[in-house]
Formats: sequence, C-alpha cells, structure tokens
Amino acid sequence: MRFALLCLSLTLSATPSWSQEVLGLAAPDEVSDSGLLKHILPRFSLKTGIRVIADENGQMVLSDAPPGDAVFQRGGTVYHLQVEDEADQIRFREWLLSDIGKRTVESFAPSQGEPFSASIEIAVTQTEQVVDGDAVRGQELSMSLCGRCHVIGPQNRLNGLGSTPSFAVLRSLPDWSERFEAFFALNPHPAFTQVKDVTPPFAVDRPSPIHPVEMTLEDLEAILAFVSGMRAADLGAPLQLQ
Repeated sequence: MRFALLCLSLTLSATPSWSQEVLGLAAPDEVSDSGLLKHILPRFSLKTGIRVIADENGQMVLSDAPPGDAVFQRGGTVYHLQVEDEADQIRFREWLLSDIGKRTVESFAPSQGEPFSASIEIAVTQTEQVVDGDAVRGQELSMSLCGRCHVIGPQNRLNGLGSTPSFAVLRSLPDWSERFEAFFALNPHPAFTQVKDVTPPFAVDRPSPIHPVEMTLEDLEAILAFVSGMRAADLGAPLQLQ
C-alpha cells in the first residue's frame, strides 16, 4: 500500500498543474480546417498545464497578416500570432517560437494541402517610419509623464520599475507604434491615464490610485516621434522554453 501511494504521489507531482483559465485562440478557417490546431494545442497543454482551445472569439489571434509575431507559414502565407500582455498567453507565444514548438508544427502532416513550416523566410524591405510630432518635446514628455515607471534612457536608467519594460525594449517590438498609440487602453494605464477628448473621466468611486498621467493627442504624437528615432534594444534570440 505504501508503495502504491508513493507511486501515486510521484505521478501527481509529475503532472502539470492546469491553469484555471482557458485561453482561446482565434484562427483563420484554413488553419483550423487543416487540423493543425488539434495537433499542436493539446501538446502545448500537456507540456505546460495551460489549456488552449480554438475559439473564434479568443483572446489570442492568429492571422495571415501583421501585426504580431510570425510563427509559421504555409505556401506563401505567413501567419502571425497576437497575444495580450498576460503570462500564459506570452508563454504560448514563446513556446511556438521555441525549437520544440517549431518541431511540433512541422511534425504535423495534413491530410490535404502543403505542410506547415516554422522556418520562416521573409524578404523585408527596411523603411523608416516617419512620425509627425516634436521629438524633442516628446523626450521631455516621456521623462515627465512616463519616467516614473519606464526607463526612458540613460538619464533615468536607475529609476524605472523592474517589472516595466523600458522604452528601448518596447521600441524593439514589431508592433511598437500600435502599443504606444493605444497605450492608454492597455492595462494598467486606464486606471491612471487621461487623454483629453479621448478617455472618459475617472469614476467618482474609482479615482486614480496614483497621481494621474494627463496628456493631449498632440503630446502623444510628440512621444511617438521621440520613440520612432530611438535605438531599439537588442533582445537576442527568442527564449527557449522546455
């Protein structure tokens, strides 16, 4: 009996702890119909304990065009994954970009059509993104409005919060401009950010928990102009999760 209980204990300890939240993944019909999701999603869940299901209204979105990370391709179509800034979703993205995730995608043999490839080769034409706005003023605004949480540059490199990405890290992301343009709608910013003529005022019973960040759309354009000229951080190769 003791031996049986010990074996049961070892079995349970080796089983992934399942996440309470079920993540939904919205995908184009051609991907869902191919059977790829039925192949990769259970394998990710078995590996991590995070349950992901195909859901057309899912928090994570797989699409055949940017924005998002290019995760695999079929024929001439490259599919991009968009995730929210949430730990389980980020882990799914990093798993797909890891060697084991790529091997899982490429091990799938569809009954019809071409196989999927995770070895993506995209011819990219480098173009400078031109953002209207006063970059000098944008630097000043970045320091005064955002510098208490984010590292803006060498001038406040010791003052940012450790859990908050620096502007240089954000600049390295392929969808950096979209993130900055809509930052006031991304958590935790709605709780303390007011953009004139854009965001609603704080509820009377839910005031800002900190001194609010108040700006205009012109201020935001200036910050975008400043960030567009920044040197992006070199993040190296994607994380490899085992």
